[in-house]
Amino acid sequence: MIVFNNVTKKYGNNVGLIDASVHINSGDFVFLVGPSGAGKTTFIRLILKEIEPDSGRILLAGKDITKIKKREVPKIRQKIGMVFQDFRLLEKKTVYENVAFAMEVLHKSRREIKERVPYVLDLVDIADKANRYPDELSAGEQQRVGIARALVNKPRVLICDEPTGNLDPITAMDIMRLLEQINVRGTTILMVTHAKDIVDQMNKRVVAIDHGRIVRDEEGSYGFEQQTEEEDDLYVPGFTTFLDPNELRAAQAQINRQNQSTRGRTVTIPKPVAYDDSLVDTYLNGGEDMYE
Repeated sequence: MIVFNNVTKKYGNNVGLIDASVHINSGDFVFLVGPSGAGKTTFIRLILKEIEPDSGRILLAGKDITKIKKREVPKIRQKIGMVFQDFRLLEKKTVYENVAFAMEVLHKSRREIKERVPYVLDLVDIADKANRYPDELSAGEQQRVGIARALVNKPRVLICDEPTGNLDPITAMDIMRLLEQINVRGTTILMVTHAKDIVDQMNKRVVAIDHGRIVRDEEGSYGFEQQTEEEDDLYVPGFTTFLDPNELRAAQAQINRQNQSTRGRTVTIPKPVAYDDSLVDTYLNGGEDMYE
């Protein structure tokens, strides 16, 4: 399903991935773990064709995506469903409309939408909330809507970017059980996470990245020390190495002095969703600015 053959990606003097080789089979459930800045984001962006490798080959569903033309990228991305930590639901649309919209932007027929949306809402156990708006839902319910949206177009693979990061432990395990059920039905799942307790409990395949290198690929535990919330907040998207904490604290303190509303943390305000062709990327896959 997903194959990396000796893939290297650098950003100037910063390391993204170095000679990475991984083979994820159809139907696998894989955790992608590692410290912030280790290379996980680069790994995902390469799959989504947001960036190109410096060397090596990447195959998705048997197709070498390192050689495809730019106009083919949207079609490739339709094979991938994205689940985000912050849900990314449209606040002025109901649960049903949020999920249906993911089909509308791909120009699916009304008949297809009416058949498929109720099915996936029932699958994620949120059908009774179909007419609710996001602000009327709990965090766990919002994530179920996010999963339904990711599944509605029948992707071959589901990429989950910290899907339990904003959830309490009990709700997080409910979401993990749901993802496991989806995986049993045949969908390949690649989940990026720092949740050591979840990885240890699930006992699935773990691909660990550190300083751009694949350092472990086996079933079992998380394998890294649990990253503290403070360390996680010090991650600066765009950097592909985990910078010295003292340097980051100093830089962040300077930023915080310029932004009184952050209360000690830098807050990234999501860009507004655009209602045009680019929505296929920004709404379904995160688009070019997914990790900004």
